[in-house]
Amino acid sequence: MTIGRLNHVGVATPSIEKSLAIYRDLLGATKIHEAFDLPPQGVRVCFVDLPNSQIELIEPLGEASPLHNFLAKNPAGGQHHVCFEVPDIHAAAADMGAKGAKILGEPRIGAHGTPVIFVHPKDMGGVLVELMESPRGEH
Repeated sequence: MTIGRLNHVGVATPSIEKSLAIYRDLLGATKIHEAFDLPPQGVRVCFVDLPNSQIELIEPLGEASPLHNFLAKNPAGGQHHVCFEVPDIHAAAADMGAKGAKILGEPRIGAHGTPVIFVHPKDMGGVLVELMESPRGEH
C-alpha cells in the first residue's frame, strides 16, 4: 500500500453550525456543503471545501455516537482524524494488518460514499487515520 492524497481532516464539534461560522466568517471559506446525517457511523457531517482538500465537520448523531467520548474529553471539539485516499480499501486493510497496525472494524461506506477503514491511533503516532477508497476515476 502507498499513501494517497490527503482527502480531508475530520474535526469533531458539538455544533456544526457554530463551527461553520469559524470557517466562513474567520477563515473566509466560501464552498460549504449541506450537512447530512450518516446514521451507520452515528454522526452528522458537513464538508467545507478548501483549495487542496476538505474539512469534515462531524457532530454526534444520537446518544450512541462514537463522538460522545471524544467530546467528553474535548468539550469544544477538535481535530478527530486525518483521511488519506487509497486505491483499494481491502488491499490497504490487509496490508496495514500484515504490518501490525490495528484496523478498527470492517470496511464500511463513509461520508463520500466510498469504503473506509480507521487505523488505531496507537499504531499511527497518536493520530486516528481514516483510509478511504478513492472515488472511481480519481486515483
